[in-house]
Amino acid sequence: MKPRSAIILSVALLAGFFIGNFACAQSPAKPNVVVILVDDMGFSDIGCYGSEIPTPNVDKLAAGGLRFTQFYNGARCCPTRASLLTGLYAHQTGVGHMVEDNNVAGYRGRLNEQCVTMAEALQPAGYFTIMCGKWHVGQNFGVAPWNRGFERSLNAAAGGFYFPDSPRTELFLNGENVGRRGGPLPEQWYATDLWTDFAIKFVDEALAAKKPFYLHLCHNAPHFPLQAPAEDIAKFRGKYKVGWDKLREQRHAKQIEMGIVDQAWPLAPRPNSVKAWDSLSADEQDKFDQMMAIYAACVNHMDAAVGRLVEALRQRGVLDNTLILFLSDNGGNAESGPNGRLNGNPPGSPKSDVYCGESWAMLENTPFRRYKHFDHEGGIATPFIAHWPAHISARGELRQQVGHIIDVMPTFLDVAGASYPKDHNGQAILPLEGKSLLPAFANQPLERDALYWEHEGNAAMRAGDWKLVRLGGNGPWELYNLKTDRTELHDLAATEPARVRELAAKWDDWTVRAKVKPLPNEAKKAPAAGASKKNPS
Repeated sequence: MKPRSAIILSVALLAGFFIGNFACAQSPAKPNVVVILVDDMGFSDIGCYGSEIPTPNVDKLAAGGLRFTQFYNGARCCPTRASLLTGLYAHQTGVGHMVEDNNVAGYRGRLNEQCVTMAEALQPAGYFTIMCGKWHVGQNFGVAPWNRGFERSLNAAAGGFYFPDSPRTELFLNGENVGRRGGPLPEQWYATDLWTDFAIKFVDEALAAKKPFYLHLCHNAPHFPLQAPAEDIAKFRGKYKVGWDKLREQRHAKQIEMGIVDQAWPLAPRPNSVKAWDSLSADEQDKFDQMMAIYAACVNHMDAAVGRLVEALRQRGVLDNTLILFLSDNGGNAESGPNGRLNGNPPGSPKSDVYCGESWAMLENTPFRRYKHFDHEGGIATPFIAHWPAHISARGELRQQVGHIIDVMPTFLDVAGASYPKDHNGQAILPLEGKSLLPAFANQPLERDALYWEHEGNAAMRAGDWKLVRLGGNGPWELYNLKTDRTELHDLAATEPARVRELAAKWDDWTVRAKVKPLPNEAKKAPAAGASKKNPS
């Protein structure tokens, strides 16, 4: 007589035979999709893009998936978030600048009714939709996660805080204002951890409902005012006294070794506004070391939170079939100028006010020029990691294909087998601008005509390897061949006037189609690199 275990095995094999031959087996579960968006983090600020800041968890995602070397955001917080959520250029959604209403279609300060969010598009395909973190696309006008397709959310209308005692802290749980602490919230929390805790909780709700999930996780870190637990800051204190000049050289060398940048592209020179590190006094060096220690603590703590989320997905058996995308909303931030800001006692605490400033932003954006707000590479280049073990066979590979935040929506629709609507709530919806990244995941080309940018008069467009870029609304067009000069050091506008005219005409046509024009009555001017903003992003 066969042992019971052998009988069970035989029955199982027989059942499997009949299911396979007569029922074609049960369809595999739809993939889960996750976006992790960080705030004000430069191109080179994680280890797998050249940083000395330890980010082992994000690096592990890269080692198990893909890193894109030429992926772009929208140069600023609100425009990036609008494009990421909708697959459109930011002006088309009404968020061409920030969240003020400028009474012009492209600048209404909130998502309009001519776009749909990824949540609104994925819900009809059976997805459980989750948003945690910083929203900042018009909640001050009533546009909030819970009325733009998200079933579960813990969010802040904007950002600018890390602790419950930080100024401007106000949280919303599934549409209810829950204040700062108590009730569903802990008495003490750190925003990076709070968003992650609730993300995991909401994922558990999705799994209990037996639905695939879409998680839109938007960290405050490492946006100003930089704040972190004291023990995190202590880990980095003193490590930045080597200075920005040597650290930039070290990051650049590591990027070349990794293949992230071409060794033929020189490191952008230190701007005249930034002092040589060795020219600073010991007290000045100590102050700058403290600023960057707080910044590094924010990035490192964010990495630990990413690790907790990934481990939670692994423990629940869903990591392999979850597509995770990781990116930043703009380049490193030069606001507050080359001297930065170090206010409050102790710096990094809830009541402090700390900015890295231009000097450290130069390091954060290695090897590129300029910063957040600007459409030069330092403002719009982002690290971009794709991790999906069940469907991306490559491990630790680079992708040179040019991608953009408008591509995330079509990618998720492709992955989910979902349709993009022509209308929603009785309103006609603008057609998608982006392309699915699935061909690039398989290392196939992404066919597109061009990509475009505009923010505060700063402007750019990229067609193939050619990039046209402008500083401010009245600045002259600069022209670069990014294949040979991605650090934008050799302006070819004077020697290629016909190409400048051709690309500028395409950019002008796009500005009308994409609602960049008409401009607001009071045109926004590009700030100086060190300008501080009344409306922080």
